Amino acid sequence: MRLKTLLAAAICAFGVSNSAVAQSEPLRLATQILPPYQMIEDNQMTGIAVERVKCTLDALNIPYEFHMTSWADAQLGTETGRFDGFFVGSANSARAEYSIPSTPVVSEDLAWYLPLNSEIDPNDAADALRARYSAKFATSKWRYLHQNGYNVVMRPRDAESLLNMLLVGDIDAALEYELIFAHYMEDRGLSEGDFRKIEFRRQDMSVHFAHRYVMADPQFLHQFNSQMQICIATEE
Repeated sequence: MRLKTLLAAAICAFGVSNSAVAQSEPLRLATQILPPYQMIEDNQMTGIAVERVKCTLDALNIPYEFHMTSWADAQLGTETGRFDGFFVGSANSARAEYSIPSTPVVSEDLAWYLPLNSEIDPNDAADALRARYSAKFATSKWRYLHQNGYNVVMRPRDAESLLNMLLVGDIDAALEYELIFAHYMEDRGLSEGDFRKIEFRRQDMSVHFAHRYVMADPQFLHQFNSQMQICIATEE
């Protein structure tokens, strides 16, 4: 079921933008509930990615709105003009048709998760069809599985549902970011030791800005990327 869009009121007041072309309207960015990157706590939007994007836009004095919605709606809304971008997500050819990724906001390790007694090797092409695979629906991970000939079953809308499908035996292997799955494991009183984990690759996740937004201010993306790196560096 589609999540009702939640508008986090613009945190920055209108001011003089550092960008060459000051935006007359707030920057509208859509996102999804994806702990620990984006979540709602005490009726406020927070999380690792949310705080980094806020830090960057606040420093640039750019007014903005965050809209919490479904991941599919965040991407479609950016493509159709309802939003000016979405975050955080990896780059792929479909998203490149209507958006441009920023410098990485988060870099995270992807891994396969299987039952402890599983003999499947998801990184072996020979095992692509002899097991049931899944990843969160409408993500780059989901797209990767389909494009590379995996036997994809189920359509989990979030990582919590994906974990549950693995636990009850609806799937044989799940592909997910380690930090995200660890969050939901902890909620269930589980740990990585309860699964067989196989490393896959490290993935960068960014803000994806609509082409039309970036074209309206050619300096914006460079300024955003430079400030994002400063915000991340100051956390350390």
